Amino acid sequence: MQAFPKSRLLRFVEQASHLARRAVARYSSKFSKRRYTLHQHIVLLCLKVRKNTTYRTLLDELIEMPRIRSAIGLEELPSPSTLCKAFNRLNMAVWRVLLNLSVTVLPTNGVVGIDASGFDRSHASKHYTKRAKLTIQQLKVTLLVDTRSNAILDVHVTTTRKHDSQIAPSLIKRNAGEVDILLGDKGYDDQKVRALARETDVRPLIKHREFSSLHKAWNARLDADLYRQRTQNETVNSRLKRKYGAFVYSRHWWKQFREVVVGCLTHNLDKAL
Repeated sequence: MQAFPKSRLLRFVEQASHLARRAVARYSSKFSKRRYTLHQHIVLLCLKVRKNTTYRTLLDELIEMPRIRSAIGLEELPSPSTLCKAFNRLNMAVWRVLLNLSVTVLPTNGVVGIDASGFDRSHASKHYTKRAKLTIQQLKVTLLVDTRSNAILDVHVTTTRKHDSQIAPSLIKRNAGEVDILLGDKGYDDQKVRALARETDVRPLIKHREFSSLHKAWNARLDADLYRQRTQNETVNSRLKRKYGAFVYSRHWWKQFREVVVGCLTHNLDKAL
C-alpha cells in the first residue's frame, strides 16, 4: 500500500510536539490525573491558533484526523473545557520558553526590525465592550523580527499607550545576544535607546525625527538597503492578523497577552516548515 507523504499540518504538529517535550515535563505535578500530557495540551492549543478556530470545532475536526492524533499519542479527545482550563494553567513563562525554542529551528542573521501594531481586544459589540469597561480597545503589540526568516524573536504586549521608545529598552536587554543590528523607525528615535543598544553591542539603525538640517543629513547617511529590510516587520504583522486573526478573544488581559504570544509561536512553527 502506498504511503502518503506528510502534510504541512502533520509536520506542524510534530514540530510543536518536539518543542513541547523540550520545554516542559510530561505532567504538571505528581498528583496529575495523567489522562492528558502537557505536551498534548500545548500542541492542541497551537493547532487551534493555526486553524483560527474554536475549541469545539477543533476537537470535532480531530475526530477525522487519525494521523494527527497518532502523532501526539492522543487516544481520547479532551472536552473543550479541558483545553480551556489547560490554557489558563499554562503561564506566560512556558509560552515564552517555547517561543525562544521556536527561534532555534529557524535561520537568523542578527539583523532585526522592531515595530508595533494593534490587536483588537474584542470582536463583540460596542455595547458589550462598554459594559465590560474595555476602555482601551486595542492591545499594543511590539515585535522583534529577524529579517532573514521573519522569525519573531520576542514580543512585548501592553494595554496602555506607552511610547515606542519606552518599550524598546526591555526588548533590547532581553535579546542582546541575538541582535547585531536593530532597525527602527522614527518612533524609536531616542538617545537612551541608541546608547543602550551600543552598550549591548547592538548597532542601532534608527531614523531620526527631522527637527533640523543635521537630522536630515544623518537620515540621508543611513544604509538605505539595510534599513529597507525593516518592512519585514509590517509583513509579519499583516501575516499574523490574516492567518490567525486580528482579535484576541479572552476577557482577561493576562489571557489576551498569552493569546498573542501563542500566535507568535505558531507563526514561527509555520515558518519552520
